[in-house]
Amino acid sequence: MGALKRCAAMAAVLALQSMWLPARAATAPANVSANAGDAALVSQIASRLARANGVRAHFTQTQTLAAMKAPLVSTGSLLFFRERGVIWQVETPYKKTWIMRDSGVTVIDAAGLRSQNAGAQGARGAAEIAKMMRAMLGGDLSGLYSQFDVAARGTPSQWQMRLVPRQPQIAQALRGIEMEGGDFLQSLRITFANGDVTQYDFSGSAQVSELTPADQKLFGTPQ
Repeated sequence: MGALKRCAAMAAVLALQSMWLPARAATAPANVSANAGDAALVSQIASRLARANGVRAHFTQTQTLAAMKAPLVSTGSLLFFRERGVIWQVETPYKKTWIMRDSGVTVIDAAGLRSQNAGAQGARGAAEIAKMMRAMLGGDLSGLYSQFDVAARGTPSQWQMRLVPRQPQIAQALRGIEMEGGDFLQSLRITFANGDVTQYDFSGSAQVSELTPADQKLFGTPQ
């Protein structure tokens, strides 16, 4: 998987994870694939989650790749803030930071050097994904429903959700996405079309009402 594809996959994951922070109950448009029970549960989940302006958490990412004998494991932290975007920081086994805003994605390497998405097409794609993410942060899940068949089960306090691509372009890359959560997203499992699997487990999730000076520095000038 090339660098641009890895960035796009991460951006897609972050967009889905932004379901942490819907600002209002989400409802499925009438022309999408979600039965009444599932749509009602998703709406209840959104209402339950709509309690914070931001969320900070630790993550463990485990990648199981057909070409590798052992899984690849990385750890780090992330911050969602509705008005600004997402900060995704990998801490082990290397250091790298991704900052996602409506304008696109900024990458900060271990030396502190910043770089924007390379190539006009990649930048446009990253910006579109970031905009979708911010829309979802505002409680608008129409983009999610238009791209995936959504199935949900459980209760608002302990739920599971499965997404299956509806669009051929997405199905070429993804087989399905499974999420579990309660007050916060607890785990996310992505199965790619080639059988590779990426699992995210989240811990220490906490509400964030204000950005720290370090957060503000990473986000930079508001867009």
